[in-house]
Amino acid sequence: MSLSDKTNKLGLNAVFGDEPEPLPLFRAWYAEAEQAEPYDHTAFALATADALGRPSVRMMLLKGADEGGFAFYTNLNSRKAAELKANPHASICFHWKNLRRQIRIGGPVTPVSDAEADAYFASRDHGSRVGAWASLQSSPMVFPAELRERLAKLQTQYPEGSEVPRPPHWSGWRLEPIEVEFWFHGDDRLHERLLYQKSGDGWERSILHP
Repeated sequence: MSLSDKTNKLGLNAVFGDEPEPLPLFRAWYAEAEQAEPYDHTAFALATADALGRPSVRMMLLKGADEGGFAFYTNLNSRKAAELKANPHASICFHWKNLRRQIRIGGPVTPVSDAEADAYFASRDHGSRVGAWASLQSSPMVFPAELRERLAKLQTQYPEGSEVPRPPHWSGWRLEPIEVEFWFHGDDRLHERLLYQKSGDGWERSILHP
């Protein structure tokens, strides 16, 4: 029996399943994307807005997904961090073209703990840890040589194999989902969309028009 022939109680394609909450379905799609996508399946677009509501978007990498939310890391002096501090709400979007699937997730954002940031920073390769000290992310650069000189000094200070502490200006954020939409490509642009919306301690599921 094909996927299109198997439906759940909402009449959706079986690719959506019938989970009462979104995390198990996200994990299933994410695992499939790891096998199907030729490039980084962890990549997502992060949309933020400043205190005046002016939006900006950029690509990020997911570094954790559990009952607490979706975690990502960045320089705290970056534009995205400044916007999250001013307006602690965000939306993220995964798009896996080979699977013809998309997931949009929105909700409030809070900083991760120092312990979590330390643990993830320690897992990065040595060059990335040194680079986190070298980059003045999002600030104007007069000459590229400035970055190269700063990087060279730091590479001397922290040679390969040495411990590199986490910079005080580098940490992470966690988005707590209050709505999650799963999108599956349909012929003639009649796409299938399943929306989970937080309701009290649980979730409500609904089908959206294409």
